[in-house]
Amino acid sequence: MLKDGQKGVILQRDKKTYGIAPHLPCGLVTPEILEKIANVARKYNIPILKITSAARIALLGIEEENVDAIWDELEFDKGYAVGLCVRSVKVCPGIEHCRLAKQDSIKMGKKIDELYHGMTLPSKMKMAVSGCKIQCGENCIKDLSLYGTKNGWNLLVGGMGGLKPRLAEVLFEDLSWEDALDRVARTVAYYKTNSRRYRLGFMIDDMGIEAFRKGVLSASLNPIE
Repeated sequence: MLKDGQKGVILQRDKKTYGIAPHLPCGLVTPEILEKIANVARKYNIPILKITSAARIALLGIEEENVDAIWDELEFDKGYAVGLCVRSVKVCPGIEHCRLAKQDSIKMGKKIDELYHGMTLPSKMKMAVSGCKIQCGENCIKDLSLYGTKNGWNLLVGGMGGLKPRLAEVLFEDLSWEDALDRVARTVAYYKTNSRRYRLGFMIDDMGIEAFRKGVLSASLNPIE
């Protein structure tokens, strides 16, 4: 029996079959990607395809003996749906498509995904990028996120759902593209270095948002791992 995360699988309720969630950066797909998923699902009689809250397409009910072949035929990177890491970066349509957007959330989201998806951390982390303050990326319940303003980007931290929901707080406002990436990097570095094995929001609750902000600004930047 495969363990959760091994070969990118999640054991299902029946304790016999598995789910996989290919990585689809920013939830963007093409007709070719959809056709490939559909063809694999038909070939291996996968009973359920589910669009997830992380904007992935999960394939559920896979027999263990088919896991390797399915990944080989899909030719996609594995999504980090479980584990102590950056699991997802949820992104709204952004300025190219939405009349309300103030910044290019897809461009920023792709960069954040490239830098952080799958990075090992003290606890799980979910990220988001939205083009405006309406936050269709659900920034308010993400551990770390950016949303666009007319002056740049606001950085939010500490949001989460679950048994003890917590709304995210504004850490920095009106950041340029470069400063937004810098503050995200410093926030991740500070959390990675100083946190116990708990979510970012609980760390902020323990130390206070002002102390956390000072810690982030003083954080040393190590190469992205």
